[in-house]
Parts: sequence; structure tokens; C-alpha cells
Amino acid sequence: MKIIDGKLLANSLNQELRKKILFFKDKYGKTPYLVVILVGNNQASEVYVNNKKKKAIEIGIKSKVIRLSDKITEDNLLKTIDSCNSDNSIDSILVQLPLPNHINSNKVIDRISIEKDVDGFNSKNIGLLAMGRPKVVPCTPLGCYKMLESILNLESKNVLILGRSNIVGKPLSYLLTNKNATVTLAHSKTNNLKSLSLRSDIIIAAIGKANFLKKDWVKKNAVIIDVGINVVVNEKGLRKIVGDVDYKDVYKKVSFISPVPGGVGPMTIHCLLSNTLSLAQKRKTS
Repeated sequence: MKIIDGKLLANSLNQELRKKILFFKDKYGKTPYLVVILVGNNQASEVYVNNKKKKAIEIGIKSKVIRLSDKITEDNLLKTIDSCNSDNSIDSILVQLPLPNHINSNKVIDRISIEKDVDGFNSKNIGLLAMGRPKVVPCTPLGCYKMLESILNLESKNVLILGRSNIVGKPLSYLLTNKNATVTLAHSKTNNLKSLSLRSDIIIAAIGKANFLKKDWVKKNAVIIDVGINVVVNEKGLRKIVGDVDYKDVYKKVSFISPVPGGVGPMTIHCLLSNTLSLAQKRKTS
């Protein structure tokens, strides 16, 4: 068994990205600029946003967080996005999810200009991804793909994705299909899930259920990517972050596995920064 070390891979890719950003600055006299909009005081979102900003600054991207009250009206949030869309100095915009219940997330995401949609969640971007000609690939699916690409050739592999969310499962299914994998997108209504799992060369777990995937669901030498981030309390009463895969149960049976934490998370942030540079380059050359 080998660990797919997302932190190590992201660090290596970020070194290359830093060089590309320096080249961009020299060529255009401009620093790629990422703006993150954070609504409310969700503690997990605050951690994610701070990590994104810190890593952006580390590799040479200008980053700003716009903090808004959780009482903000949908109309005023949309006006904030419009202002960022029209600001020519801004290259990429991210609205941190989840949003308060009184705000329509789909409406907000679709308000972000397709030319600045760094998360790739705008319905036009998702449509282009499904058609095989994306402008931007969503960050977590792209991170998963890059991890897989670092260890194997995806062509003709049987891939099972557990979870059909708009953030991970669905866009990842389009991306891997475009790379000539044979993809099954499974969910809570899927029949014979265990038998599907046992036939899969690659399993990507993104369902939000702690330690869901066990070794009797996994064929020998399968590859596992664990997207899950779940907080559990251990036998000592301490809070611990675990994935959707029961790592201790599974790891001896598989050929490769990504850990939680230290797997998909660092790669997601790398892809956010890579997408920021890509959008900045497209805006300069379009």
C-alpha cells in the first residue's frame, strides 16, 4: 500500500505554480488577484478561507477576503458580486459555501462572471465541463484527478464515485469520463452498491459519512481517494477528523489510498490557485 500524499504533491505543484506566477507578473506587470466572499461566521468556513488566503499569498497571488454579515440580504450580496465582476483588477471570485438559508446559493453562484468563476460552479461552466470543453474545472474534482494522474493512467479504468453532489460527485464524473475512464456515479438510491464497489478499480468517496467504506467493499489492489471530512469523537472523548473511508480497515488491502487530513484538501487549494492564474491569463489574452 502506498499513500497518495496530497500535501506533498500540492507543495511540489505549488513550486511550479510560483514560477508561472512570476513569469506572468514579469510579462504583464500585474499580480493575479483572488477575492473570496465570506458570509457569516461559520467556523469551518473561516478556517478554509484563511488557509486559502495564506497559501495564495505564499505563492505570489494577491488575495482579499470580503466579510459580510449573515443577515445580509440576497440582493446586497448579489450587488457585492456585481461590483467584483466589474472590477477589472480582480481575476477570480469565490463565494464560500454554505450560505445562510435565506440566500439562494444557485442564484449567487450563477451571478459570478464565467470569466472569474474560480470554483467552476457557475451552471455555464458545469455545462461546458459536461461537454468536454471546460473553461474552469471545479477545484476538488480537479484535485482528485491530479492525484490519480500522478499514479496511474485513467483510461479504461472502472471508477466508482460515492456521492452525487454538485460540488464533487457530478463534476468529477464529467471530468473522469472526459479522460476516458468508465464512471459509475452512485448515491443513496443506488442498488447493489457493494457489488459495484467490489468491481471498481478506483473508488472516490465523497458522501459525508464517517468511516463508511470498509475492506469487504474493496477489491484487492484498488485505488482509493477519500474526499470526506467528518468530525468524530474518539474513545477518549477527543474530537478527530476522519474521512469517508475506514482507513485502518482498508489500507492493507489497497494499492494506493489518500489520507484524511493531508490528502484532497491541500490539492483543492492548489487547484484554486492554479485556476486563479489560468483565469488571469485568459483575461489578458482574450
